[in-house]
Amino acid sequence: MFSLKRISAVMCAGALALSLGACSSKETASTGKKEEGTGYPTKAITVVAPSGAGGGWDLTARSLTKVLGATKLVKQPLTVENKPGGGGAVFMAEYATQQVNNNNMLFVSSPPIIINNLKKEGNSPYGYKNTTPLAQLTKDYGAIVVKADSKFKDLKSVLEEVKKDPTKLTFAGGSAPGSMDHLISILPAYKYGVDPTKIKYVSYDGGGEAITALLGGNADVIGTDASSVKEFLKAGKVRVLAVTATERLSGDYKDVPTAKEQGVDAEFTIWRGVFGPEKMTKEAKTYWENAIDKLVQSPEWKTEVETQGWELEYKNNSDFEAFLGEQDKQVQQLLTALGMQK
Repeated sequence: MFSLKRISAVMCAGALALSLGACSSKETASTGKKEEGTGYPTKAITVVAPSGAGGGWDLTARSLTKVLGATKLVKQPLTVENKPGGGGAVFMAEYATQQVNNNNMLFVSSPPIIINNLKKEGNSPYGYKNTTPLAQLTKDYGAIVVKADSKFKDLKSVLEEVKKDPTKLTFAGGSAPGSMDHLISILPAYKYGVDPTKIKYVSYDGGGEAITALLGGNADVIGTDASSVKEFLKAGKVRVLAVTATERLSGDYKDVPTAKEQGVDAEFTIWRGVFGPEKMTKEAKTYWENAIDKLVQSPEWKTEVETQGWELEYKNNSDFEAFLGEQDKQVQQLLTALGMQK
């Protein structure tokens, strides 16, 4: 038989072990260094749009969080945060250095994550290889846009003007020089024989600001993504002179000719995807792969994509990574042709 002293000692030892175990659990949870086995996600999720409000990244981030929440595919709260600057380069620098382990912060991006990393001026040392690519969600196309009352009725009339004097017109976009909107703006001119380095381009923090500049008379032409000007086109505030698609788009863009139709071989596809931090845990990565796979198959997402004027183009993690490698080579070739490569 155990003595009372022995029983008391055993109980004390057991209590001490439980206490130490509890402390250890709390320590692990508080450090946030390991997510495995924690039932991720346990906190609210932030999806960053690396631009101001109103552009393609902002719309993508808000559509993504809206549908994920509405379908209950993600039960934790989802918020969108705008972090403009440098066509995404400012946020990318923060994300690749300060948020490298933050499984609770995702972001959306498109070709600028590659372009900013490869261009010569204002280049970013960080690119898609400093992230965990999760999935491509959609594709869109570039649009050359003027105000509804502009004297320009087609793409050729703009190009003839800049051919006579490349500095006469002000082009604008929601990204830094050498980035996506800039490339969309100058690509038709470059293909038309105009020196792209002489074209006057003004950058704004996001497509929404660029459209405001156009409507306010501070820009003559903007290069942007077709989906972000859809509502302005429907409202009769802008005229879309051309889209950079391989063939005409449907719906509100059915009467807008492609650049190629107008004799200008300028094609540019704008893919959009979602990314996580470079050191994302295996549990978090698997969670988002499964959630996004279910998202893109849902009728709610298909309706949202159609409403926004995008095209559904889903690539899972492995296919997306392979695609980004191909895009890296293509962008390098384009920047080299324009004299803007690093």
